[in-house]
Amino acid sequence: MVTQHAGALAKYPARVSLVWYLAVIFLGGVLLNRPFSRRPSAEPISFVDALFTSTSAYCVTGLSVRSTGNDFNFTGQAIILALIQLGGIGIITVTTFAMVQLGNRASLRQRTVIVETLGVSDRADLRGILGHVFVATALFEACGAAVLTLRFYAAYDMALGQAAWHGVFHAISAFCNAGFGLLDDNLMRYQGDVAVNLVVGSLIMVGGIGYPVILDVYHQSRREGRGALQRLHLHSKIMLLGTAIILAISIIGFLSLESDNILEPMPWWQRGLAAYFHAVTCRTAGFNTVDVGALTDATLFLSIILMAIGAGPCSTAGGFKVSTLGVLLLAAWSRFRGAARINFFRRTISQELAGRATALIMVFGAVIIGILTAMLVIERHGVLGSGSNRRFLDLLFEVVSALGTVGLTTGITPILSDAGKLVISLAMFIGRLGPISLFVAVSLVERQQTLEYVNEEPLLG
Repeated sequence: MVTQHAGALAKYPARVSLVWYLAVIFLGGVLLNRPFSRRPSAEPISFVDALFTSTSAYCVTGLSVRSTGNDFNFTGQAIILALIQLGGIGIITVTTFAMVQLGNRASLRQRTVIVETLGVSDRADLRGILGHVFVATALFEACGAAVLTLRFYAAYDMALGQAAWHGVFHAISAFCNAGFGLLDDNLMRYQGDVAVNLVVGSLIMVGGIGYPVILDVYHQSRREGRGALQRLHLHSKIMLLGTAIILAISIIGFLSLESDNILEPMPWWQRGLAAYFHAVTCRTAGFNTVDVGALTDATLFLSIILMAIGAGPCSTAGGFKVSTLGVLLLAAWSRFRGAARINFFRRTISQELAGRATALIMVFGAVIIGILTAMLVIERHGVLGSGSNRRFLDLLFEVVSALGTVGLTTGITPILSDAGKLVISLAMFIGRLGPISLFVAVSLVERQQTLEYVNEEPLLG
């Protein structure tokens, strides 16, 4: 019995995450719904809006139906920030770290979830790995908060306490790829501020690259001798190369598609800065320095693709991940060349992994179709009814933004119906936990295939 129980935990750690996510989201919703979380001048926050905000914060998405800065007081903002931090690192990671520091041993359930969350070996030194994760998180967030605090205090006439709170809030929100801001225009007023754009953008990329890559780069850089880049694991190489290529394509695409639209009145250097930040934030961060609702349809569609791809596995980001796309493209390229194996950087990728990448992208696409269909039905008589010229594109953008835990919106989030908000909340939840992980978590049994029939191949293409 013990062996079977251990095997089930090792195989379905997402079940533990599912329970924790639901419990924390509900608790966050209850707290944000209470009068002590909102400003006295703000209208009462309905439980649906509170639950939506809690889901968005804990799933590090950033979609908002209420103003974080104007509707929530310091207590409410602190609750949102705590949900963001717990959602970014993972509450199981936090509780396990506390137990390990107190000298207790992590249970099998905790160790299994940590392995899946951080992408480390199940035989790894848990104390050392968790210590590195917390030190890295604290270091990046503290450095970002310090620079942002100084910038807000020196350049924007904020009191030191207000500047410090804005700096800490935006640094944690950026590293966790949450996209929550304390201003109603998000970061649009800092559109031409190089320091704010670069600091927030850097935190987004580091947080989204994934803990396995951060730890790999750290360990390889400490080893003696040359060739630290060559010694990196294949996953790290795919992530770093794929991120650089996607970022370059995104910046060029944004500059080209918006040159005669929102970028037209900007000087050349500010155009590049706006293009860089939008390309970075589409990787599931949710901050914006431009009016997303004013973008052209072509740019919105490019943004949808970027949001669906996301960033790295075992990170604070969402999407079906850069490495998944990389493996799929490498498999396709090998097929086109007639190669029997998928080789990259003197390593061979298994065909089974390529099949899993294909399945993941197909499931992700199927979930988008299902949720989008539900939203089109729910919102057909609402504010986004048939009279809206971009109703389909706006809803598609909203759904992919939620499922990819991005948080960008064309402006329709606050005007969604209660049913629409609940569906988008479900999309954020699925996106953070992962479509396949969620399906595995709610499955009751594993069906064993005992029969193998004669092979027969249908026609393709």
